Amino acid sequence: MTTTPEPDASAHPGSEPDPDPAPADAPTPRVRRFWAVRRIPAAVLAAVVLGGTGLLLYDVAAVRADRPAMAWRRKLADGLATRPLDDVVIVAGAAVAVVLGLWLLILAATPGLRGILPMRREHTDVRAGLDRKAASLTLRDRVMEVSGVQSVRVRVGRAKVAVRAVSHFRALDEVRADVETVLATGVDELGLAHPPARTVRVARPPRKEGKAK
Repeated sequence: MTTTPEPDASAHPGSEPDPDPAPADAPTPRVRRFWAVRRIPAAVLAAVVLGGTGLLLYDVAAVRADRPAMAWRRKLADGLATRPLDDVVIVAGAAVAVVLGLWLLILAATPGLRGILPMRREHTDVRAGLDRKAASLTLRDRVMEVSGVQSVRVRVGRAKVAVRAVSHFRALDEVRADVETVLATGVDELGLAHPPARTVRVARPPRKEGKAK
């Protein structure tokens, strides 16, 4: 579980106690998804922009000082001036630039951290999140306690929890009803801000083929 406390004064003797949970009639704070920091893409982009800009400014300053331009810039200028727009190199370079631009826009407009589910806010100055794998393991352990369940697979997504259980005895309808009840209780106890929908499938184990005589 991930918690993100807001800045607060350090705890010292005589300091004010932690704030109590919000009253029942108080408006529930809006819970948003956690945003990824994305340090690696930001660092790579900053390094590329800084290096390209520095190299270009150095070459421009050298030309202003009556020195010849670098070979790569002369070659690039000649290529852009002589190559047609439908040239393979021009089209490939434009496609790469478009893909990189779209990727950066998607990173800037989406929160990321899909593996962390936001939890209900009991305190207005504390945010908490639950890892999806931890939620899957917790719900799996709860479903395994149902009588008749031999094995179970639980997949927790952002909007849905999918459970596939195998029952080796008891009626499938009874097992499914018990699994749905346990699953509903388990999801509620996770304390998620947006409780996901639930789908349950219960089946018999596959029959083993008899040995050939």
